[in-house]
Amino acid sequence: MKVHPPGPPPTALPGLLKKLAVDRLGLMRDAAALGDAVRVNMGPKKLYIFNHPDYAKHVLADNAANYHKGIGLVEARRVLGDGLLTSEGEVWRAGRRAVQPAFKPGRINQQADVVAEEAAKLVALLRRHEGGDPVDVLHEVTGLTLGVLGRSLLDSDLSAYDSIAHSFEAVQDQAMFEMVTQGLVPQWVPTRMQRDFRRARSELHDVVDRLVSDRASRMADGEPADDALSRMILVARKNADPDAARTRLREELVTLLLAGHETTASTLGWVLHLLDRHPDARDRVREEAVRVLGDRNPVVEDLHQLTYTTMVVQEAMRLYPPVWVLPRIAQADDEVGGYHVAAGSDVLVCPYILHRNRAYWDDPEAFDPERFDPQRVANRPRYAYIPFGAGPRFCVGSNLGMMEAVFVAALVTRDLELRSVPGHDAVAEPMLSLRMRGGLPMTVHPVP
Repeated sequence: MKVHPPGPPPTALPGLLKKLAVDRLGLMRDAAALGDAVRVNMGPKKLYIFNHPDYAKHVLADNAANYHKGIGLVEARRVLGDGLLTSEGEVWRAGRRAVQPAFKPGRINQQADVVAEEAAKLVALLRRHEGGDPVDVLHEVTGLTLGVLGRSLLDSDLSAYDSIAHSFEAVQDQAMFEMVTQGLVPQWVPTRMQRDFRRARSELHDVVDRLVSDRASRMADGEPADDALSRMILVARKNADPDAARTRLREELVTLLLAGHETTASTLGWVLHLLDRHPDARDRVREEAVRVLGDRNPVVEDLHQLTYTTMVVQEAMRLYPPVWVLPRIAQADDEVGGYHVAAGSDVLVCPYILHRNRAYWDDPEAFDPERFDPQRVANRPRYAYIPFGAGPRFCVGSNLGMMEAVFVAALVTRDLELRSVPGHDAVAEPMLSLRMRGGLPMTVHPVP
């Protein structure tokens, strides 16, 4: 006998569709209140939401081959194509193999100076606003993450491409719209959002074509080819079909641009917001930064000494995970935690909710970096905390992202005091990452 998870009654469908459109985090919270496994019937879709570490482990790791990328990411394929975020099978494995060497810990450690230099640039940029009008700190840290991405992984300067972040916003807006409307609005309908999407896609293609052309030219002049972009170019040259090679290279590079900057920028925004809201934690981060770094920039060895700052970043990613939901589609019938999952069903593992499961987190809505004290971590199930995903599709850039977040939190907090604008409340907007709606306006002050 097939056992199905509990779920809301059919009469709840109109309310569920509304929440899917305007309050997706609320929808996840409502589902979690029904149990660790929930089935939601949304018209023709069957949606399974799993909120238990063992269930997450099964879907993301133990039987990962049965669960392909799902709702939301399927719609994003219009611009990401078969990049690492959306591809499956051998296409994904080939793409992962191509870039993996650029993300090896040894090579990422060699980028510590790049990260520290970009962090110092951010501090200098923010310092210009001391005593002045509020500055959108989220916009500035997005510039930082693009700078790190360009220098560390692409051997390219992205400062001239200030349209990248805005283009990705338009792409994600359209993907979310298509997810919510379940494809009922034809793509040929010339809505404002569709027009913005097509313009953004064209701009992104122009950017990546220029990046590829520049990097290929420098490779021809004998520059070393050990960065991610160079490796992608070398793989593309092995394709006998030039048009297919160009398309694949575009898709991989667009994906790397998106995944390589947005999630880290979002995390940094939340870190700085939480430190402003919790002065005791901010003071501890500042004291640690002064003690470990003095007045110099950090080096890779400092990561092991900035322990409290690391715990602050980890707690920020618990409350506001870089990727808030991991959508999948079951390829064949399966059983998860004793519950039947039918082939073709949409399956969601939501780190935002999993990180708030009261069975594993005391007072889960509270900000408490001490949760990540090694003694407390040892007693927690591995899959209760998955800010970078899990299984074979674990985020390839996790080490670089953590280095960025820790170095920036340490330097900015050591050298400046950022204060939220009165009356502005940071609201999480669930796109690819939990970005902040309306940015993060803050005033900049010298350290007291």
